[in-house]
Amino acid sequence: MAIYTRTGDKGETSVIGGRVGKDDVRVEAYGTIDELNCFVGQARSLMEDENLADVREQLLEIQHELFDCGADLAFVEISEAKYKVKSEMAERLEGWIDSLEEENPKIERFILPGGNPLSSILHICRTVCRRAERRAVTLGRSVDINPEVVTYLNRLSDYFFSLARAANHRAGIADVEYVRSAKVFRN
Repeated sequence: MAIYTRTGDKGETSVIGGRVGKDDVRVEAYGTIDELNCFVGQARSLMEDENLADVREQLLEIQHELFDCGADLAFVEISEAKYKVKSEMAERLEGWIDSLEEENPKIERFILPGGNPLSSILHICRTVCRRAERRAVTLGRSVDINPEVVTYLNRLSDYFFSLARAANHRAGIADVEYVRSAKVFRN
């Protein structure tokens, strides 16, 4: 089987239930989710340390769920019966966030992205996730979509923030606060 089909050579691509331009807002939304999934894979590849085994497995599950998000956004016609993203997925992320925040040092101000290479790539995951969320919201303004995808992406960006901080903490690296920030987090 050839990997190329030549069906997209004129700037269109297939979605579930039809064809759209490759620059369609739907393609932009699930394409950004695909981009995020690549960065998540890169983050996983940096997790050789045994003290990261728990979150390495979480990220693998998230990679599968990102494919689910993309699939749900690829429907031209709303198909609730076939949706894969459910509210329980965001709720599970909340549990993971709570666990990470229990181990993370308290912060009062915004922090600068960075620290070790793993934390840095997790901050990239966070920002690409926020962009994916914005693209999904834009899509949802013009067509019906599974609203759970937006909720999931919103919670997922919070997860990446907490995980980036935990990656630094587990490596013994302190987060750097944005010194010009007011105190924005309540402890």
